Amino acid sequence: MSVTHTGVTAAGLEPCGQPDHPDCGIRDVLDRIGDKWSVLVIVELAGGALRFRELQRAVHGISQRMLTLTVRRLERDGLVLRTVYPTVPAQVDYRLTETGTSLTHLVKALADWSLDHRAGIADARRSYDSAHPDHDIR
Repeated sequence: MSVTHTGVTAAGLEPCGQPDHPDCGIRDVLDRIGDKWSVLVIVELAGGALRFRELQRAVHGISQRMLTLTVRRLERDGLVLRTVYPTVPAQVDYRLTETGTSLTHLVKALADWSLDHRAGIADARRSYDSAHPDHDIR
């Protein structure tokens, strides 16, 4: 894949290679919503439609290429709607679909859980790292 490649491929439709295997559906969905960029884009779009640059500014650390890939994948999965307005230059915005909106309460619950437990997780990591100085698993 080239550095500038931003196409969305059909690869991964059946991640376990067996379309009738019960894990295929959940793996496919978790692959999409389990990556950090997709979750952060969904969080930002939960507040309403955003243009590309607004979305890029809101998702700290995401490159233009990665944002392009992420919104295309979310659009392909039916979670994000991309609307092009007939202006010069063309304006494009992104918003969650009904399916994408139905994810927001789950993402919020995960965010709330992570905030509630981040101190305990940090303590556990420090404790583990102290007890296992030769195991760098970061």
